[in-house]
Amino acid sequence: MVNFEKAGGLIPAVIQESGTGKVLMLGYMNAEAFENTLQTGKATFFSRSRNKLWVKGESSGHVLKVHDVLVDCDEDAVLIVAEQVGSGTCHNGYQSCFYRRVQSGTLVEAEPRAFDPDAVYAGVAPATKTRQE
Repeated sequence: MVNFEKAGGLIPAVIQESGTGKVLMLGYMNAEAFENTLQTGKATFFSRSRNKLWVKGESSGHVLKVHDVLVDCDEDAVLIVAEQVGSGTCHNGYQSCFYRRVQSGTLVEAEPRAFDPDAVYAGVAPATKTRQE
């Protein structure tokens, strides 16, 4: 169904918000993360920095509830259409990880913060807080 070997065992997974079509994040999946996503209905990724699976929202509570899984023509990337359960997807407190735009050669915020990450991640050890969380 998906060719994980083509790119060394990981495929990019673009997450798109159901209803709005807004791109929320990009993560990576191995075969186990992909199967877990299909079985549980919650977006699951492979953390390259921690070398393990993680379910979006496991530390923040901001889960991505999967509505649809689309596979690209080369069978080496997926688009996950999901409902954002919680205030936002980005660990920096924004609805989307793509909250900045390039404007006149600098990065500027393109959307307001959706939640306070210090409050959401209070008590979460830095080693368990993922870049995407």
